[in-house]
Amino acid sequence: MDRTLVEAKLESLRRCVERIAAKTPSSADQLAQNPDLQDIIALNLQRAVQLSVDLASHLIAETDARPPSTMAENFDALKNLQIITPALADRMTKAVGFRNIAVHSYHTIDWNIVYQICSRHLDDFRQFAQAVAHQAHLP
Repeated sequence: MDRTLVEAKLESLRRCVERIAAKTPSSADQLAQNPDLQDIIALNLQRAVQLSVDLASHLIAETDARPPSTMAENFDALKNLQIITPALADRMTKAVGFRNIAVHSYHTIDWNIVYQICSRHLDDFRQFAQAVAHQAHLP
């Protein structure tokens, strides 16, 4: 396992999550009315999901597990390898769903849902990062 790569991706993930947390307004209405915040938050959520998938792929590559064929399957594989919990795998799979909407159908984003992600689910990325760091034997 390339520990330097894992550390760099974990640091990038941490920065994305902190940027989202810093820019999340106090209400969904404020987010819905502020295109600049929408762009900052959506971009950093996309990056956080992509970094999480990249980290998952890296961990899976170190095992004998079959390589996932979709982004979401990476989290099922980590669940099956007992690296993350089933509940966290489910939440990370949902994050991939958001990422797909953000990338392919940006005009249909429901900013109320994005606000809920920002205000209630950023810890999913933090928990994921902790599980990866533990698996990679990082402090």
